[in-house]
Amino acid sequence: MTINVHIDGASRNNPGNAGAGVLIEDEAGVVIAELKEYLGITTNNEAEYKALIIALNYLSQVPKEVFDKIAFFSDSQLLVKQMNGEYSVKSPNILPLYLEAKKILKNRRLVCSFTYISREFNKQADRLANLAIDEALALAVRRTYVANLTPKLPIEINKLTSKA
Repeated sequence: MTINVHIDGASRNNPGNAGAGVLIEDEAGVVIAELKEYLGITTNNEAEYKALIIALNYLSQVPKEVFDKIAFFSDSQLLVKQMNGEYSVKSPNILPLYLEAKKILKNRRLVCSFTYISREFNKQADRLANLAIDEALALAVRRTYVANLTPKLPIEINKLTSKA
């Protein structure tokens, strides 16, 4: 069986707040897993690779008997062409991520294909990547709000301690 994996990375302001989204489906299109992760401040290309690594790490936990091939789909031409060996990896920020992905593939002996697709066919992975960013930013706003609250005592402390 072939597992279809849509991956996407998003970065707002590039570099900026970034997220990774992964949609894993079986051959019939039944969703097996939806993964999302906030990545902090990073570039879009780094986020794309981190989405790939998240997917590979997840699939590495699945017994080999469940699938025999993974078909990756990405709207990042750079990632697809680098993973297919058409482009070399020159960026010092991308190289460690590329090597990590290749190491996971080699260690697990995973048979994979990488296919470029347009953004319109990668909306679910994009939604997950952006949802990871939105959730992290909303949580940060809530934490800041709570940290800035000043407790208001209903009565003065002096009145509690004085004997009038």
